[in-house]
Amino acid sequence: MKEPSFVELDGAVMTALLDRDLAGASAVAGVALTDFFLTDGALWLWRYRLGQIAGDPARARWCGRLAVCGEGGAVVGHGGFHGPPDDAGMVELGYAVDPAFRRRGYARATLTELLRRAAAEPGVTTVRASVRPDNVASLATLAGFGFTATGELWDEEDGMETLYEVPASRFLSAS
Repeated sequence: MKEPSFVELDGAVMTALLDRDLAGASAVAGVALTDFFLTDGALWLWRYRLGQIAGDPARARWCGRLAVCGEGGAVVGHGGFHGPPDDAGMVELGYAVDPAFRRRGYARATLTELLRRAAAEPGVTTVRASVRPDNVASLATLAGFGFTATGELWDEEDGMETLYEVPASRFLSAS
């Protein structure tokens, strides 16, 4: 697998996606996006992230999603953070891989890049992920990076999730 590259999805791209203008969003992003970026879950995410950015423009560099580009420039998914680090230095990450590109290592590559980025940021001490207990693929991916369960929470969108955390410093040498 060719190492993926990452393209920040800014507010203009998310706005075009919310307008269901896939060609316009692709033109602004500079990569060809697929219908995966127009699913109900993705549209909810773009709407939510735009609200976060509108409330605090400084969040954009954290909340702006990253398109993961694979072989031949195919966009295979997205990933990013829920926001900047909290007062304790914790950031929560999230990522999704287009079903057409799953089981090829793109989730692992995306997670690797997100962990490197978090470790390189001053003030980030802990990286968190929240995962539904039935999401076997994500659970296996996280376990490969040394995440450990730290609790549970009820998510309005996804239901019960288990919280996993790992020290950001573990990935300093990889940045």
